[in-house]
Amino acid sequence: MGGLNLEVFKFGMYVMFPIGIMYYFGTNLDERFAVPDFWPKPEQANRVPLDKDEIHAELQRLRARRLYLREKRLEEEEARRPPPVPSAPAPEQSVPAQQADQAKPAKRGWFW
Repeated sequence: MGGLNLEVFKFGMYVMFPIGIMYYFGTNLDERFAVPDFWPKPEQANRVPLDKDEIHAELQRLRARRLYLREKRLEEEEARRPPPVPSAPAPEQSVPAQQADQAKPAKRGWFW
C-alpha cells in the first residue's frame, strides 16, 4: 500500500490544513474584513435624554411627530376614499320571505 511515509504525510495534512486556514483568515482581520465608516459617529448616534427637561422636550417632539403623521395619513385616506353614492332605499321583504327566514333552524355545529 502506501507505507509509513504516506501515513505521516496524511496526518500532517489533516493537522496542518485547518491550522493554515485559521492562520490565513485569522491574521490581519482589520485590514481584510473591515468596512470603513460602518459604525456611526457619536454625533450621528441617538442620545438618551437624562435631564427632566430633555425628556419632556423629547416627548413633545415625539408627540408632535406622531400627530403630524396621523393627520397626514388621515388626509391621504380621505383623498383615496371615493365620494359617497346616493342609493335608493332597499325594498322591504314580503311577509312570506320573513317567515321563511324565521323558519330556518339555527346552525349548531360545523356542518349544519
